[in-house]
Amino acid sequence: MENITLHVRFAPDGTVAEISERPAALTPQQWFNKLSEAIGMKAYQTFAGGRGMFKVARDQVEALKAAAVA
Repeated sequence: MENITLHVRFAPDGTVAEISERPAALTPQQWFNKLSEAIGMKAYQTFAGGRGMFKVARDQVEALKAAAVA
């Protein structure tokens, strides 16, 4: 099982400004929320400067992306 890293950048107001692997049908905040709900925050790591990342199995991300398009 291959893990991938999804990078997150936050705006000064705390909303998600950018996030990796985002389906076009979702806003950055919606994709962050979907990942948080489906995978849990234990896969998330916070960094200074309004950044963070999820370490997730590629097949989980692909399944979530497919569900977002459907």
